[in-house]
Amino acid sequence: MKTIEIHNGGLENLQVTERPETTPKAGEVSVRWHASSLNFHDYLVAIGGIPVKPGRIPMSDGAGEVLAVGEGVTQWKPGDKVMSLFFPYWMEGKPDFDKTRHISGESVDGYATEQSCVSAQSLTAIPEGYTFGEAATLPCAALTAWRALFRAVQLKPGDSVLVEGTGGMSVFALQFALAAGAQVYATTSSDEKAQKLLNMGASAVVNYKDDPTWGKTLFKQTRGGIDHVLDVGGGSTMGQSIEAAAIGGNIIAIGILGNGRKGELTFPKLFFKHLTMHGIAVDHKASQEDMVRAINQMGIKPVIDRSFSLDQLAEAFRHQESGSHFGKIVVEW
Repeated sequence: MKTIEIHNGGLENLQVTERPETTPKAGEVSVRWHASSLNFHDYLVAIGGIPVKPGRIPMSDGAGEVLAVGEGVTQWKPGDKVMSLFFPYWMEGKPDFDKTRHISGESVDGYATEQSCVSAQSLTAIPEGYTFGEAATLPCAALTAWRALFRAVQLKPGDSVLVEGTGGMSVFALQFALAAGAQVYATTSSDEKAQKLLNMGASAVVNYKDDPTWGKTLFKQTRGGIDHVLDVGGGSTMGQSIEAAAIGGNIIAIGILGNGRKGELTFPKLFFKHLTMHGIAVDHKASQEDMVRAINQMGIKPVIDRSFSLDQLAEAFRHQESGSHFGKIVVEW
């Protein structure tokens, strides 16, 4: 079976190899993987920003078809269409070290492979009518948006939401929020992307390259700020995210895009705006199952920017690196 391996970091060191197919042990399922999608976490692993064991199989998202089941497995059968978990051993409840120390494509092998055996518990069904490529966009980006809006802050109809940029998580958040009756605002770096966001239903879009104080601009435009701000840049965006937030609002800290690993905060803004800060990283299996049921009801489909083959994984990452994408980048085979 064809497999991608990480060696020494760097896109030029992604190696296409052949491995023998494996047979499921008791409690395991053999899956023929057909698709994955790119997340910033996967990019960091690929370039060596997150060190991994040599030979690690990357990619935290996977969608495919059950080939065989091991002894004792009753919840799956050959032919079932399934997708992976970002945290393969976090089933439900509060996070702790044991539940979250294993991360697909980082501390355990991911899904840039034609076949592998995984725990039967580390899978969920895909939404009805979804292709494998569409399903592969969900386990990281969509589930993060789902948790941000419906578990971290319990979004209500009429609330306002700010999404930053046009990556997969932000576009999913826009879709989920609109489906729930919220008013959505957005930031982006180009007029073309701004028009796409408006066409999808955003109430207003600010170009953060043209307006470096976009948070203050949005606070004024909305006449009092935004209820729930999904911050994806960490140190590079948090200051303006706080500016954009309404008094008594929520900041959901999700990412470190750009140079956002570290940053400075003006703490009195947090105090006197009475803001609540949430730090989240994807979610557990039970939440993913809830999201799939909701998608089946809402009829939401992912926005896919481009599709690449498994052999083109490095090229796909370079496309992601360019920042020109809108929505998710997928790899299918």
